[in-house]
Amino acid sequence: MTTVVNVHEATDSPFALSHLDSLESEAVHIFREVAGEFERPVILFSGGKDSIVMLHLALKAFAPAPVPFTLLHVDTGHNFPEVLEYRDRVVAEHGLRLHVASVQEYIDAGKLRERPDGTRNPLQTVPLTEAIQQHRFDAVFGGGRRDEEKARAKERVFSLRDEFSQWDPRRQRPELWQLYNGRHAPGEHVRVFPLSNWTELDVWQYIAREGIELPEIYFAHEREVFARSGMWLTAGEWGGPKDTETVEKRLIRYRTVGDMSCTGAVDSDATTLDAVIAEIAASRLTERGATRADDKMSEAAMEDRKREGYF
Repeated sequence: MTTVVNVHEATDSPFALSHLDSLESEAVHIFREVAGEFERPVILFSGGKDSIVMLHLALKAFAPAPVPFTLLHVDTGHNFPEVLEYRDRVVAEHGLRLHVASVQEYIDAGKLRERPDGTRNPLQTVPLTEAIQQHRFDAVFGGGRRDEEKARAKERVFSLRDEFSQWDPRRQRPELWQLYNGRHAPGEHVRVFPLSNWTELDVWQYIAREGIELPEIYFAHEREVFARSGMWLTAGEWGGPKDTETVEKRLIRYRTVGDMSCTGAVDSDATTLDAVIAEIAASRLTERGATRADDKMSEAAMEDRKREGYF
C-alpha cells in the first residue's frame, strides 16, 4: 500500500504561514524586487517543471497586471516534443513574449560544433550569453535550486555575472534578512533564482496545491528507451542508440527535463501527482544525480559550466 504525502500542512495558528506559503511569499518578493531594481529582466522558460512553477509565481506576483518580463528559451534542437508543445501553448495562453535562442542555428552557422557524444546541453552557453548581450537583459531568472547540485548549493539568490556572463564564487554578496543587492556595472547582469530554497519535493507539493498543469512526460508512460551510462535515454534522431545499444519499451517517467541526449528516465508507475510525491519522498537520489548525463562528465562539471556562463 502506497502512503501518500499530505500536501496540505497543518499549523498551530490559523494566521501562520505554512512551509509552502513561506516559500511562495519569498519568491513573490524576489520577483517584485527585480521588477523594482532592474530595467530589462527576462525569465528562462523551457517548459520544465521548475520554470513552470517560476512562471506561475511571476503571474501571481503581478496579478491582475501582466507579467512585466519577457521569456527566453535556449533550444538545443533535441528537446522533447511534448515539452515544446506545452511551452508554446502556455506562452500563447498568457499573451507572453518568447525569445528562442537556437543551438542548431549556431551549428549551421559554424559558430558551434557538435560534440562526439551527441549531447547539446553544454552547447547552450554561447547562445544564452549572446542572447543576453543582444537584448541587453540585466536580470535573468533561472529555476535552479540549491538541493539540485553542489555548485548550485553555493550560489546566491542574486548571482552577479561579469561582462562575459561568467560566474565567480568569490564575488558572491551576502544576502542577510532577504536584502538583495542588484548593483552591477554596465555590461554585467544578475542571475536570479527565486526557487533557491525550494526542494524537489517542495516543487511537487506546490504543483499539487496550486493545480498546475505539467507536460505528460513527468508522469509514468510507456516509451522506447535504451541503456547508456546507467541511465534510460530516449531513442531519437539526436544520435541514439548506437548499433550495440538495444531499444526496449519500458514504463518510465522523467524527474527533470533537459534535452533527449542527456536526460535519463526513471522506472516508475506514478501516474498521478500524489503518486509522484510519494515516490520523491522515498527517493534517496537527487533528480540531477540520477538522471543527468551532462553532470557526470566530471566532479566539477556543473561548476565549470557555470563559470563559463551556463544556467
